[in-house]
Amino acid sequence: MVTSREELLRDALRDADIRILLMVLFHFTGDHSWLEAPYLPVRDVRLIADPDAGLDERTREMIRQSAFDILSAESAVPLVARPSEQLLLVMMSVCLGEQVAPEYAPMMLNEMGFAPDIVPDLGSLGDPTAPFTVAIIGSGISGIVAAIRLKQAGIPFQVFEKNDDIGGTWHENTYPDCGVDTPNHFYSYSFAPNTEWNHYFSLREEIHQYLSACVDRFGIRDSIQFNTVVTATHWSDQTNEWTLHCDAVDGARSTYRSKAILAAVGQLNRPNVPLIKGGDEFEGPVFHSACWRHDVDLRGKSVGVVGAGASAMQFVPNIALEAETLTIFQRSTQWARPIGEYRDAISDGVKWLLKNVPFYGAWLRFTLEWRYGDGLHRHLFKDPTWPYPERSLNRANERHRVELTEYMTQQLGGDRELIDKSLPKYPPYAKRMLIDNGWYRTLLRPNVELVTEPVSSIDKTGLVTADRHHHDLDVLILATGFQATNLLGHIEVLGRGGAVLAERWGADDARAYLGMAVPGFPNFFVLYGPNTNLAHGGSIIFHAECQVRYLIDLFEQMLSTGVLSVEVREDVHDRYNDEVSAAHEAMVWTHEGVAPWYRNSAGRVVSNSPWRLVDYWHMTRAADIDDYIIDSGLAATDDSPPSRAILHDAAAGADGPR
Repeated sequence: MVTSREELLRDALRDADIRILLMVLFHFTGDHSWLEAPYLPVRDVRLIADPDAGLDERTREMIRQSAFDILSAESAVPLVARPSEQLLLVMMSVCLGEQVAPEYAPMMLNEMGFAPDIVPDLGSLGDPTAPFTVAIIGSGISGIVAAIRLKQAGIPFQVFEKNDDIGGTWHENTYPDCGVDTPNHFYSYSFAPNTEWNHYFSLREEIHQYLSACVDRFGIRDSIQFNTVVTATHWSDQTNEWTLHCDAVDGARSTYRSKAILAAVGQLNRPNVPLIKGGDEFEGPVFHSACWRHDVDLRGKSVGVVGAGASAMQFVPNIALEAETLTIFQRSTQWARPIGEYRDAISDGVKWLLKNVPFYGAWLRFTLEWRYGDGLHRHLFKDPTWPYPERSLNRANERHRVELTEYMTQQLGGDRELIDKSLPKYPPYAKRMLIDNGWYRTLLRPNVELVTEPVSSIDKTGLVTADRHHHDLDVLILATGFQATNLLGHIEVLGRGGAVLAERWGADDARAYLGMAVPGFPNFFVLYGPNTNLAHGGSIIFHAECQVRYLIDLFEQMLSTGVLSVEVREDVHDRYNDEVSAAHEAMVWTHEGVAPWYRNSAGRVVSNSPWRLVDYWHMTRAADIDDYIIDSGLAATDDSPPSRAILHDAAAGADGPR
């Protein structure tokens, strides 16, 4: 039996988000009554909002019927295909039930596809005898978007990937229930929406499939050299180019020369293995969660897990069903929030709407981007007048603390011992906020034990904690995170005059202008670099697109003016990083008594961005080449005009973040 389009539409509309349907109706009709009472959605701050939008059933049915009448007509043509900034601002505010600031309008026109990026054709620019080539280190999320955009711009590039497949962290991390904690329809490239996500928060396999499909769709797989580790990169002042030294898995060594390097290795690419006395003595299987041993059968085994952070919270509920006993060695407490739809499947009706109804996907992305992005940012600042700074930051943060505490207490069944072990003493969001994947309920299982005594040593048969108790184990799993603050520590990077990046940054103090550019290292840019991690919410894909857009613009200016290399000015770099540090001092991640992985040994936040998404979007919308020392390959003479760098207005950027 063949189902007609009208029947499919009618069925799909039952699953539709009413606030999104209102926007679709306005696009098609231009009738402003859809943006007024009685159709105004109620504000909903949940990540996955109530699709009823707070409206009564009679009103919802009227909206569905109107949408059916319009969308079922073969002649349906939207009257407002591309809203103006002012009109979009009204639509966004109505959709959310709260006022949206004007600076979001240009960003969301871009993000929602109303004013998509137009990648310039740069293939004909520059010196054809010495083409401007780019080397990309890594084929994770940032490396993929960089390769796609460089190909579209006609700039020759080569990607070097240490693994045998693309995906970065989504290739390497295969532990049970590994998945994303950002909604999929936001955790995807703005220029490559996926209408076939099976869940709002997908597991690792589906995310990797999406990334792989993008690689093939945009034809960049043949430009990726797999199983190749870049061990060193050296800049030549004479030739204005980089030399990359590479090791293949078969032992072969090679070199590659390029005019520019994009280091897209990320912050979470090197497992952190703690140094514990006797660590090499354990006779059973030992592995880090990022290097999961699928050949190790956990059934009927005594399993120990060191760490209780993001990865452990995902896989522990799964392996607790297999292990005879599971002992969790918790190094610090974590806040975890509930999301009812965390593992919910997306209905066939919603998938149909995403695939067949114009504007539906764009508005779904917007609602998720707002709720999981800047909607929370304003609540992460310290209120100097707040009387309880030891437990929360401000009134809203205190409300979150109370709600999360009540949830934890309920989930743990009032077990006072477990509550005392699990309840953080620091404000919510001071460390990474986790999503409860059944973690608390798992702690109540009779075969699970939560140990909060520090681990002091390891021996042949298990772990010894500080209270001298020996825990017998068959298998040991390290869920101990990554070397997040030691960016590029595994690659020797030598810049102008032999400058050593490792010496400039030290072991854990990486800094870069806009998270990308470092003085002394011409044409060298870091993607997902210092202070670009998103901890208040958001998507690394968003920042990756911002950074690559900025670099394409910078390359266009270089190629069109004959510039061979650019090196960010020290004063520009320092001013920006001073602004970053000053902003962080007012935020939750510098709260006293908390040591999240975002901070280095000196207490400086080196990982997180303090900016709203919209701030960073505007900062990176276009490159200002005057922020850089430029080299056009021409010897200076008394008659030479001053470079654009020298003419740089010293006041630029003094009014705040760029």
